[in-house]
Amino acid sequence: MAAPTILVIEDDRSIRAGVVDALTFSGYAVLEAGDGKEGMTLATTATYDLLLLDLVLPHCSGFDILTEMRETRAGMPVIILSARGDESDRVRGLKLGADDYVVKPFSVKELLARVEAVLRRSPERPEVLSEINLPCGVADFTASEVRYGDGERSELSTREKDILRYLAGRRGRPVSRDELLHRVWRINPSNVETRTIDMHIANLRNKIRDSGSKPEILVTVRGKGYMLARKDAV
Repeated sequence: MAAPTILVIEDDRSIRAGVVDALTFSGYAVLEAGDGKEGMTLATTATYDLLLLDLVLPHCSGFDILTEMRETRAGMPVIILSARGDESDRVRGLKLGADDYVVKPFSVKELLARVEAVLRRSPERPEVLSEINLPCGVADFTASEVRYGDGERSELSTREKDILRYLAGRRGRPVSRDELLHRVWRINPSNVETRTIDMHIANLRNKIRDSGSKPEILVTVRGKGYMLARKDAV
C-alpha cells in the first residue's frame, strides 16, 4: 500500500523545509508549495491524503484555498498551520472545514501526532454510497450490480464497483488516473500502466449503457481524467 501523501502549503521556506523533512523521515510522501497561486493549483488538482495549510500566503490566502477546496474537494482533510492564533481565525478556519488548527511555533512531535490523528479518522471522508441512480437504472453497490429499467441486470466486478462508487462520491469533479490508482487500488501510480484504468472505464461504460461515441455519463475530461457527470447534466 502506498504511503499517505501530504501537501504542505507554506511560504516560510525554513518552516516548510522543516515540516517536509519531518514528514519524509516519518515515511510520508510529500508535495509542497511556497505561495498561494501554486498552492491553489496543487490543492484543487493534485492527488494527496492531507493538506497542511498556512493562512498568510503570497497571491491568495489560505482561506481562499480552503474556500475553493470546499467546492471541489469537500472531503479532503486539512490542518491549518498559522501564526494567527486569534479565536476569530480559528473559528473561521474550522467553519470552512479545517479538521485541526495548529498555532506556530509548534513542535515536530505535536504536528506528527495531529497528522496521524486526522489521517486515522478522515481518509478523505468520501460519502459512503449504497447505490446511485443512472439514466439506465440503478447501480447497487451492495449487490455489486447494475439493475436496468427493462428488468435486466449486469454484475459489477469488485474493481468496477469501487471505481464507480469513488467517482460517484466526487460527482462533477474530474478524477485523474493517478488518483484512481492511489485511492481505489491503494498503490503507487508509477507501478501500474494507466491503460489498466482505461480498460475498466470501458467495461463500466458498457455496463451503465454509456458506451457510444460520445459518453455522457462517465465522461473523459481532456487532460484531467474521468468524471461522473452531475445528475442535472444527464
